[in-house]
Amino acid sequence: MYCGSCMRDNALAAAMRAQGHDVILQPLYTPTRTDEINVSEKRVFFGGVSVYLEQRSVLFRHTPRLLDRLWDAPAVLSALAGRSIQTDPKILAEITVSILRGLEGRQRKEIGKLLDYLRALPQPDIVTLPFALLIALARPIREALGCPVFCTIQADELFLENMHEPYRSECLALIRARVPDVDGFIAVSATNARFLCGYLCIPEERMHVVPLGINLDGHAMRPPRGDGPFRVGFFSRIAPEKGFHMLCEAYQRFRRRPGTEGSRLEAGGYLGAGYREYLSESERRLREWGLSGEYRYHGELTREGKIAFLQSLDVASVPVTYDEPKGLSVLEAMANGVPVVLPRRGSFPEIIEKTGGGLLVTPDDPEALADGLERIRRDPVLAAGLGRAGHDGVRKYYSSTQMAERAAEVFTSYLLKYQSQKYCSPAPCR
Repeated sequence: MYCGSCMRDNALAAAMRAQGHDVILQPLYTPTRTDEINVSEKRVFFGGVSVYLEQRSVLFRHTPRLLDRLWDAPAVLSALAGRSIQTDPKILAEITVSILRGLEGRQRKEIGKLLDYLRALPQPDIVTLPFALLIALARPIREALGCPVFCTIQADELFLENMHEPYRSECLALIRARVPDVDGFIAVSATNARFLCGYLCIPEERMHVVPLGINLDGHAMRPPRGDGPFRVGFFSRIAPEKGFHMLCEAYQRFRRRPGTEGSRLEAGGYLGAGYREYLSESERRLREWGLSGEYRYHGELTREGKIAFLQSLDVASVPVTYDEPKGLSVLEAMANGVPVVLPRRGSFPEIIEKTGGGLLVTPDDPEALADGLERIRRDPVLAAGLGRAGHDGVRKYYSSTQMAERAAEVFTSYLLKYQSQKYCSPAPCR
């Protein structure tokens, strides 16, 4: 699937390399997928098949590594990831708990493979993990390599809060217990940083903010809109938490208002096999409202197709039903001069405050969302001003270049402190 976290990490690695840093982006579980040049390594550790088999059977916890590489080949993992596989939530939760137990879990062999690989590389200055769900790797990596370990947290809470008990509480306890193993944590927004310090019991002085950034190549101010239909757009992963159903409801209310005749609802983004029924249900409701002729789902789009799609819109909205910590697709819309209407939750108020690129409305309220869409439609001067502000604001605050510079600043600052303590500490008393 297209994963916002993978796309963020890929953009960060590419931008840091462009700035002269030596960066290795190492996939775990499955190969990463992006709509840009993929700079990640080809080999995959903690291959999804191996992790599953080791969870289910003692036999696979002792199979030779050469054999493991057959089913952990990137081609095999990619093929399986693209299939409609129903994952038992209980099994998934048990695997998560096991991974969080680290060397005491059932995937101990996978940790050994990763450590052997890392030891063979040139000594790194910093290793950073992409999720708190991998926090159990921090101590083994730090002890094996003798370097600081950071952990970036990207929507882990969404996964954790959707787990059933007792797994949710067990996972939270395991993460909190391993917080001391990590030298520093990174959040992608100040809003999320404050939340995570309380949620995962992370000391504030060890939390750093590296704001989300996007590769701006190809993104440009959309051309002036002519006299065509007013286009309301949604571009994100098609899933309930991203709120496509909420936008459909708001669009239906918007269309009741005079002057909205001839409008269009345009949607695009990755659709996983497990959410086809969700999309079908939203489309069924549009048919019942007599609006199916005004709607189109464009499917997955290439990078060029995505930019063209966004530039065709008059307004974009991703009315998430949870506190979104990132907002990648929102930044992409604004980067093309498209004003946005968003729920007042998660990182969205922070993004709008910095950029001035859109309107905030009451969360989970389709009528309020419809009001926001109507304001954009009725006031072309407001729409143009928001579009220009968003275009400029993303370039000022949310480019991948700035993200890389901030990450390097955090890492360098810590390394100076770390090396000072390591080499300049007083001799022990004898």
